[in-house]
Amino acid sequence: MITLTNIHKNFDDQEVLHGIDAIFEEGKTNLVIGRSGSGKTVLLRCIVGLLTPERGQVLYDGRDIHRLPKHEGSQLRQEMGMLFQGSALFDSMNVLQNVMFPLEMFSNMTLREQEHRARFCLERVGLTEAEGKMPSELSGGMQKRAAIARAIALSPRYLFCDEPNSGLDPISARLIDSLISDITHEYGITTIVNTHDMGSVRGIGEQIVFIHEGRAEWAGSSATLYTTNSPHLREFLESDK
Repeated sequence: MITLTNIHKNFDDQEVLHGIDAIFEEGKTNLVIGRSGSGKTVLLRCIVGLLTPERGQVLYDGRDIHRLPKHEGSQLRQEMGMLFQGSALFDSMNVLQNVMFPLEMFSNMTLREQEHRARFCLERVGLTEAEGKMPSELSGGMQKRAAIARAIALSPRYLFCDEPNSGLDPISARLIDSLISDITHEYGITTIVNTHDMGSVRGIGEQIVFIHEGRAEWAGSSATLYTTNSPHLREFLESDK
């Protein structure tokens, strides 16, 4: 579980996040939604430790990521998996080498063990036959699947996905959604997905936080999303029709 308490973030004299509280539950796909410029990307960067809030706490099962000693912070980061908007695969490495990279960097596995684990992850996302291909030889959807395989290589407890369906066709987008959801439930991961894709919201949004102008204006499940009394959320939902 990840708990946010009273998160404030400023850039120069401008406050971007205004006291956000949220709970992201273990074993569920937790979505952060909102318009572009609402603050959801800044919030995600505060959650993973790339930005430090001026006030508030980001607790990983009780551990405050912004106040941990250096060695404990490094250990926590090894419990995280990241799926970036542009996949962020290394162009000079083939698919298998890309998935092996975090294992080489952060594990004590032998080369044979790294290869076995990487191949297991590729099999899990349906890319076994692509292990020798370069990223440039893959479609956008296949690149995202390779990135998911890399993100789960270290068996993370926490998975973060930044606009995972950006640039994908609807069929590929739903496939990525299904993979993220299946992996979350299979391994009991605390997953946070930053998205404006309403297909994802309706399809896999078990817990949803709506951000408007730097404030957490609504939280609930996809089942209750359209019963909201929030005028800004209603406007956001109407714009998708």
